[in-house]
Amino acid sequence: MDDRRYKNVPLHQAKQHKRDEFYTQLSDIENELRHYRRHFVGKMVYCNCDDPRVSNFFQYFSFNFERLGLRKLITTCYKNQNADLFSQHDSERAIWLEYTGDKDGNRVPDAHEIGIHALTGDGDFRSSECVELLRQADIVVTNPPFSLFREYVAQLVRFNKQFLIIGSKNAITYKEIFPLIRANRLWLGCQSMGRDMLFDVPEHYAHHLVKTGKLGSTYKVVAGKVKGRSTSCWFTNLDHKKRRESMILYKRYSPEDYPKYDNYDAINVNKTAEIPCDYEGIMGVPISFLDKYNPGQFEIVGVDYDVKTGLLKWLINPNWAGKIDRGYINGKRCYARILIRHKSFS
Repeated sequence: MDDRRYKNVPLHQAKQHKRDEFYTQLSDIENELRHYRRHFVGKMVYCNCDDPRVSNFFQYFSFNFERLGLRKLITTCYKNQNADLFSQHDSERAIWLEYTGDKDGNRVPDAHEIGIHALTGDGDFRSSECVELLRQADIVVTNPPFSLFREYVAQLVRFNKQFLIIGSKNAITYKEIFPLIRANRLWLGCQSMGRDMLFDVPEHYAHHLVKTGKLGSTYKVVAGKVKGRSTSCWFTNLDHKKRRESMILYKRYSPEDYPKYDNYDAINVNKTAEIPCDYEGIMGVPISFLDKYNPGQFEIVGVDYDVKTGLLKWLINPNWAGKIDRGYINGKRCYARILIRHKSFS
C-alpha cells in the first residue's frame, strides 16, 4: 500500500502510518487473483491506492489485460509522479493512469499506450476527482491504508462496488466490518489466514523493523532483503469456489468436549475442524473459522462483542453476575469467538 500522508488524519494515528508503508508483492497478487478470472471480463478495474507507475497491482492487470478480458484499467496515486517505489509523495500534482489494452500487438503495456493524466487535487481516495473515477469503476482492487480501512470499506459499500482488497486480520472484528461479514456482504478471499503475507518496505522502515522488531515475527529476510510481515488477509465481495466448499465434520457433541459458556447460551469450540456435526444450538468458534465459512452450511449469528452490546441479549445467562464481554468457562475469560449455528438446524 502506498505511504500516503492523508490529510485530516489525527496526529495520534501517526504511528499507524508505518503499516501504510507496506507494498504488496506481485506473487501474493498473482496467487489470489487467479481465483477470480471470470469476474473481470468486460470490466473496468480501479486501483485507487497505488503508485501507478510502479504498482504491482498495475503491473498485474496491465500485463494480463487481454487474458482477463478487461475493458479499462485506472490507477490513482497520492501526490506522486516519480518512478520510485517509496517516493516521499512531495510532487506538486497527483496523477492517474489509464490503460485500455495493447495497441501494437506485442502484448506488452508500452509507455506510449498508457494515458497519463494530471489531477487538480492530491489523489486522496476520498477526493471528488477520485470518487468520480470510483463511480465509473466496476471492481476495485488494491491494498488500502490499514489506518483508514474502516473509512475505505465504507466508501466502497456506499457506492455499491465490487472489490478485492487487503486488510489486517484484526479488521474482522471491527464494529464497522463484522456486520458486513454477518450479512454476507463481505467475506475473506482464497488465501489461507494461516499463511504469511510479506511486503516490500522503504529502506528507512526496513532499518526500523530490524532495530525494533523481531525476526520472523515483524519482518523476514528474503534473498538478503528485509520484508515486512503483517497479519493480513484478502477481503472481497466477489464470489469464489472456496466459499462454496462445505466442511467435512466428523465429531459429535458431548458436554465434556464442548462446555457451555458461563455467561451465555452457547458452547465453546476450540478448533474449527472440531465443530460438532450434530449440535443444534449456538457455537462459539475461532475467528479462523472464516477461512472455512460456507454460507450454505453455517449461519453467522454474531460475534461475542454483540452479546456485550445487547444485540444478542437473548443469549445471556440471567444468573450470570460477572462481565458480559467474551465468553467465560469456569470463570476464565476465553478468546474472541464468532457465534454460529448449522443451517440444517436453523
